[in-house]
Formats: sequence, structure tokens, C-alpha cells
Amino acid sequence: MANKRPTSIDVAKLAGVSRTTVSFVLNNFPDSNISENTRQRVIEAARQLNYHPNASGRKLASGKSKMIGLVRLQSIEQVFNDAFLLQVFVGIEQAASKWGFHVLLKHLDHEKTDGYSQLITENHVDGIILSGPLQNDPELIQLHKEGVPIILLGQMANTNIPFVDVNAEFGSKMAVDHLISCGHKRIAMITNAKMEYSSAQQRKSGYLKAIKNAKIKVDESLIKEGDFTPASGYEAMKDLLSLPPYPTAVFVASDVVAIGAIQAIKQAGLRIPQDIEIIGFDDVPMAEFYDPPLSTVRLPAFDLGRLAGDQLIKMILGNDTDLPGVLLETELILRESTSTRN
Repeated sequence: MANKRPTSIDVAKLAGVSRTTVSFVLNNFPDSNISENTRQRVIEAARQLNYHPNASGRKLASGKSKMIGLVRLQSIEQVFNDAFLLQVFVGIEQAASKWGFHVLLKHLDHEKTDGYSQLITENHVDGIILSGPLQNDPELIQLHKEGVPIILLGQMANTNIPFVDVNAEFGSKMAVDHLISCGHKRIAMITNAKMEYSSAQQRKSGYLKAIKNAKIKVDESLIKEGDFTPASGYEAMKDLLSLPPYPTAVFVASDVVAIGAIQAIKQAGLRIPQDIEIIGFDDVPMAEFYDPPLSTVRLPAFDLGRLAGDQLIKMILGNDTDLPGVLLETELILRESTSTRN
């Protein structure tokens, strides 16, 4: 049997680098910030394996694919339930169209160690917009160091990866402050995602800040994790309703997750807002038409996508950008799921 033709994966393993680094080195990608030592390791590994990049690899390295990737670290089920994502995608697509680029939507398993590199090398994207980054993501940090154009929709602490985001901590605090102003002291929270996601940490931080500023004792039993879906909100709310006593108000850090929480409250025979008040986060288009219409924190989803797309393509083309980060404002929208007393 003939020997298998070597691939960029083989070169990357032999040189001890990522597949993206191999592509950048062997195709002379400009301004990739790769050290001379690393460059020589890649070249020597390719020589030993007799590896030569193909035409599509050269197209990627030249920066002419005209394709950017919007990445979500979610399962297929979670992506399908993400009503916020569609608005972001439309904003990115508008920006991309202005520059003559196209957008690829991709979901990745956050436990896969070479997911981004594979996206770049196999789908030939010139850069990545990552929506909902993890708090710690070694592969993403490494690719940023190697010069891969990356924009975060969200933020990663202790890195200088460029981002477009909203002040989620302030928005969450604003929502909980309203519940406190309505006289509530037993206020629960359901997160939008597991706590490894930076957005979940920011929104929880705003909740805690409001509770502590009001000198209300923090009760960890009132904080439950959601996981992007209505089903996760339903289960979390059932847990909260089993507490003696159950909370009189709940801040749900995602409108989509709040759908499930509302259903659990209704199934328990309780009324909204008379028995339990509820505030969401995102202001997805359907929030106004829930039963009851959902009070929420409005995010400028379309603008987030448009700005992220614009910033990423400017990076790809080597133009000046407004980096390292852009923060957009949030707005509290009050509807029938909360009382109006202050």
C-alpha cells in the first residue's frame, strides 16, 4: 500500500505548533508574529515529511478567501434555541457585504482542542468572530498571538484579544436594582450559561453587586445555572420553587432561558407578576409577545454584529480599527412580567 500523503496536521504535530501556524509559515502570511525559531521548526518538519501546501492553503494564507467565521461554542440544540444569535448574524452579514465578504456560521465543541484551527484551515476563513467566549481558552489565545484576526463578542479577562461587547454587569445590576426597588429581598438568579462562559460570570457579577449594595444577604441556593435553552430555565426554576420559601422575584440572564422559567412558574399555579416577578436579558424579538410580555435588558444585537464584522474585516485588510475594545450600552425595558411600583 502506498504511503499516506502527509498533511498539515502531521507537520503541526512534528513541529509542536498549531495547524494555523503551519499554514502561515509555509505560505508566507505577512505580519503573523511568528518567531524565527518556530518558523524554522515548521520548515524543517515540512522538509522531513516532504509536505507541500495545496492551492486552497495558499488562498487562505494570501488573505483572499473573502470569508469570515461566526463561531458559537454551543451544541446544535443550543444554537437552534439562540434567538439572540440571528440578530447578531444579520448585523455581521451587513458589514461583510459592504466589504465584499461572506459569513460562515459554525458551532464548535468547546472541549475540542483544535476546533478554531480546523475551522480556519478546512473552511478557509480569513478571521473569526467568537460569540460567547470561555473565560479560559488556550487555543484561542495562542491563535491570537500568532496573528489570526479575531474579534470577541464578549470579553476574556487578562488578554488583549479585541472585542465588541455590552456592559453586561451594569445591565444585570440595573435589572436587579429594579426588583429591589419594587420591595423584593428574596431575589433569585438563573444564569444564561454555565459559569465557564465569561458572559455568565459578568451577569452574575451584576446580580451580586446589586444584592450586596442593597445590604441583602447573598443566598447561594437562589443562584441556578441555565444552559442557553428554555429547558434549562424550566429545570432551574423548578429547583427554585422547591425552596422553602421560594423567591418572590427572579432575574434570568437570557430571555430564551426565561421562557422555560415562565412555564415552570405557571405549572406551579403561580401568577406573574403577582406571585413572582421576572426579568430577562437580551430583549429578543419574541420577548414582547411572551405571556406575560417579558421585562428585560435590551442589548443592541444588530449593532454588536455589525461593529464586530466591520472591525474584523478592517483587521484582515490591515486598516486602522477602534481596538482593543468597544462597549455598547444596555437599556432596561419594563413590561407586564414585573410590577411598576418604585
